[in-house]
Amino acid sequence: MSSKSNLSQTAVSKRLHSQRFRNLIGLSWTISPVTFWMILFFVFPLIFIFMMSFAVRGLYGGVEYSFTLENYVRFFDPLYLNILWESILIAALTTVICLVFGYPFAYIVARAPRKYRNILLMLIVVPFWTNSLIRTYAWIVLLRTEGVINTVLLQLGVISEPFEMLYNTGAVMVGLAYTLFPFMVLPLYASIEKLDQNLLEAASDLGAKPWQTFAKVTLPLTMPGVVAGCLLVFIPTLGLFFIPDLMGGSKTMLIGNLIRNQFLTARDWPFGSAASVILMILTLIFVLIYLRSGGDKKGMEVL
Repeated sequence: MSSKSNLSQTAVSKRLHSQRFRNLIGLSWTISPVTFWMILFFVFPLIFIFMMSFAVRGLYGGVEYSFTLENYVRFFDPLYLNILWESILIAALTTVICLVFGYPFAYIVARAPRKYRNILLMLIVVPFWTNSLIRTYAWIVLLRTEGVINTVLLQLGVISEPFEMLYNTGAVMVGLAYTLFPFMVLPLYASIEKLDQNLLEAASDLGAKPWQTFAKVTLPLTMPGVVAGCLLVFIPTLGLFFIPDLMGGSKTMLIGNLIRNQFLTARDWPFGSAASVILMILTLIFVLIYLRSGGDKKGMEVL
């Protein structure tokens, strides 16, 4: 009986092993297109940019593949560090603007009747149906000296001369905040919607004022959404370059514009690659801060 039992267990074990092997083969075939796509269009370009960052710009704009750290040392020039600092500052202010306006909107949407939530969320998603470049030009039409806003104010007699609302840092932040606003609202909405209403009622029954309930109950429980939204706004702001170009003119230079200019105008690919690598390192640092702040429990377990 024991030998028959061992044989049956061995057969069952072989069948389970065979089934697992077939499942592994099926899974490999399923994810192989995505894996190929990621390796070809993500991993290889990153490796190329990293290798290019240690090369040397040729005399006529070409690339000489000789190892050097000069590109990274050059980035720490006060001129480029100032551009990086201004980029971080503008990204932080843009993130604050999106948070200040996005949190109340997300809260209203999350607490609205269910039949109206999809409509309100659609108001956030609809702008994505239009190219962001076209939407930026629409802002230019509104804000320029002969634009819609100045024309209306002049005709109403509110102002005697047009406002200079375009080609400055404020216009850049308006364009960035408008473009990235949905990236703040959607994580906040997902976090606020999961908030247990009974906790708010309990706080009210215990004598907490509305602002105390918000500070001690609502905000701490929705902090993962706040951190995620801030991350999704802050990081893309560092890389966007067309909005500062169009709405800031030559007065606003962000790190994204610097990298774009090195590749397309100055033809200094090695230095542009080094700046890109430094920007990616900063991005990874912010992601690690997000993980350690509790935005992703699995990420915290890995770290």
